[in-house]
Amino acid sequence: MNYESTDSSSKEPQLSSAEGNYMLRLTLAALLVVSVSFFGTASANASDKLSVTVYNSDLGVVHEVRDLEFKKGIGQLAFRDVPSRIDPTSVGFRAIAPNAKVNILEQNYQFDLVSPEKLYDRYIDKDIELISNDGKIYSGKLLTYSSGAVTLQDAHGQIQIVRLAEISNTNLPELPDGLITRPTLFWQYSSKFSGKTSCEVSYQTGGINWHAEYVAVLDDDEANINLSGWSSIDNRSGKTYKDATLKLVAGEINRAKQPRTNRLYRAEMMAAAPAMDGGFQEKAFFEYHLYTLPRPSTIANNEIKQLSLFEPASTGVTKEYYFVADRGAKNAEVKLRFINSESAGLGMPLPAGRVRVYNNDSDGSTILIGEDNLGHTPKDEEILLTLGKAFDLVVEETTVARRKITDRVSEVDYVIELRNRKDEDVTIKVDKFLGNYWKITKKTHDFEKKSASKVRFEVKVKAGEEVKLEFTVRLGS
Repeated sequence: MNYESTDSSSKEPQLSSAEGNYMLRLTLAALLVVSVSFFGTASANASDKLSVTVYNSDLGVVHEVRDLEFKKGIGQLAFRDVPSRIDPTSVGFRAIAPNAKVNILEQNYQFDLVSPEKLYDRYIDKDIELISNDGKIYSGKLLTYSSGAVTLQDAHGQIQIVRLAEISNTNLPELPDGLITRPTLFWQYSSKFSGKTSCEVSYQTGGINWHAEYVAVLDDDEANINLSGWSSIDNRSGKTYKDATLKLVAGEINRAKQPRTNRLYRAEMMAAAPAMDGGFQEKAFFEYHLYTLPRPSTIANNEIKQLSLFEPASTGVTKEYYFVADRGAKNAEVKLRFINSESAGLGMPLPAGRVRVYNNDSDGSTILIGEDNLGHTPKDEEILLTLGKAFDLVVEETTVARRKITDRVSEVDYVIELRNRKDEDVTIKVDKFLGNYWKITKKTHDFEKKSASKVRFEVKVKAGEEVKLEFTVRLGS
């Protein structure tokens, strides 16, 4: 473990930052002497054990085991290397050893990080020293700062405007109060022993999310697909999780709304629950499904990582055609239907995500034929994917007549013409929404009542033919 003492002998490397077309290097030799001396017991950075559980809702739960050193009595500790998007009110702490009696009394989360702009702003009306590219030294009181120049007043009252493009180094005597080099939890603790011990620390963080991505390849006879699944993890939490045990939760958990809080947090600590431990790649967990990667993985900050969810599986599909009236469409939609069952070749919980469906051309090239979003789908449930509009299936709806029967009852005559320009026979499922009070009094085709307001006609149309679906609806009561 990389354990770092926080006594006054600790050093911090120079801070560098790109600004415009030049490099502004800030010499901060004495910076951390000021910021660390108050927390003179320990500074915890790297984890001996790290577990990250990622949810579909911009949420991650991090569980770490770190070796921390305490002194008997009341002390201070800087817990570094936390994500900038951490929720400090969610932090849990527990010393693992039974004889290690440590309580966290107070926590301050500070994330006002060092930057050239903030340092210049804090040094207004204070003395600084600038060194130009050719070695010339400018020193004096900083009066103003902008992205292009600084204004200095020397000991004789002379004013100098120095262009930052000409500056290679800026020397500052110390780090101003309130600025730190990385997000840090500062703890005040009460310990009944002195020494180093392993501790569990858990917390929630935003800025990390995951979703599933599926690739389905339809075979030549359009009767089967080969389906593979990927998890896409987007980490923008402000921290890299190195060699972590990665867990993904599929499902929708309820999140309580948080009240507005100040930028400085103080919180009483509670013991953290042990990390979830699953021996299988996928398993039911409470009312959700949990996916555990069987090997450590590094999730870098500002990275999208993709990992395979399951081995590719093959399942039978049926191609179906749909037309929803009243939407102004001119073509039927083509959809793929299959069952997520073990007998059909799948039978696994499928997390929500995008499904891209491909088909191979005769020359072997792969062609995208459509994509759709899949909701969280348990095993043995039916899946219907919309791929696009059928080019050769033209449908036109016409309202032929309206008649008023009484003040509260009317009749409407509809004609829906279906034209099949394909070389094969098809069946088109025509859906029509009729409202709350209706009765079909005349029809050329049978229908099925799908809901209180929706009916479906299944119309067979032979290759090259046209079929008219005609029906009369009485509306009102």
